Amino acid sequence: MSRLFAVFVVFVTSLLMAGAAQAEVRVLTSIKPLQLIAAAVQDGVAIPEVLLPPGASPHNYALRPSDVRRVQSVDLLYWIGPDMEGFLPRVLKGRGLPTVAVQELPGLKLRYFAEDKHAHGEEADDHDHDHRPGSLDAHLWLSPLNARVIARKMAADLSAADPANAARYQSNLQAFEARLDALDLRLKARLAGIAGKPYFVFHEAFDYFEQAYGLKHTGVFSVAAEVQPGAQHVAAMRTRLQEVGKTCVFSEPPLRPRLAETLVAGLPVKLAELDALGGYTPATGQGYEQLLEKLGNDLAGCLESL
Repeated sequence: MSRLFAVFVVFVTSLLMAGAAQAEVRVLTSIKPLQLIAAAVQDGVAIPEVLLPPGASPHNYALRPSDVRRVQSVDLLYWIGPDMEGFLPRVLKGRGLPTVAVQELPGLKLRYFAEDKHAHGEEADDHDHDHRPGSLDAHLWLSPLNARVIARKMAADLSAADPANAARYQSNLQAFEARLDALDLRLKARLAGIAGKPYFVFHEAFDYFEQAYGLKHTGVFSVAAEVQPGAQHVAAMRTRLQEVGKTCVFSEPPLRPRLAETLVAGLPVKLAELDALGGYTPATGQGYEQLLEKLGNDLAGCLESL
């Protein structure tokens, strides 16, 4: 009887050890674009989680108690940094597990709002209310070069945390980088025809993407969400549109500024959307490429239709 019990104990222990060895490494990212990069690295092993739901603002999201528990418990957490998710630093103080602010990774090519303004001689632009002069442009995931840096860090972290799947993570990383090479060629071909065409944005979020593909917005119609601009301000924005002629004005989903329709009424101007966050993009191995490709297609599609 004791021998049978000993065999049973060994059997149960081996099962528990096997289960522990195969336990998934839980990855949580703050925003969807980081989830998409992580999904490429974890493809076939696990699906990373994301903190913000579609449509939520990373600048001022209100964490629920369940969100705080997730932040505290996951094995690996990735966020852009304090220049993007201003709601997170206070909560992260209580977290003891590995946390990566990707804006601090070596090898990134970073941009700063004041530098871009002066470099392009856009003193006449309305300044984006969300972005202080001289502050970091934290929309860094829209550069394929930066996505590579982030993916390499994730692959290294996952390989260390989950050695059994290290070869898979490295293989996924290589496949991701090869797909980015192909995507880069497609986007350059797609966007070559709109270089130099004027367009406007409501939110200065696309500079990394624009730099990668030789584009530049003509101006930013900055509108604070809680403030309705006065008639004089709206008139000045309409004057700029009249001077340019046929053009597109891009907002970001899910909300279009309330003054958008008034701003373009009677002008040869189209309203369209560019989604920098890819809120509803499936978290698959190819999700990041889908985000960038949709961005390029939406931008080119509007400008080509004029």
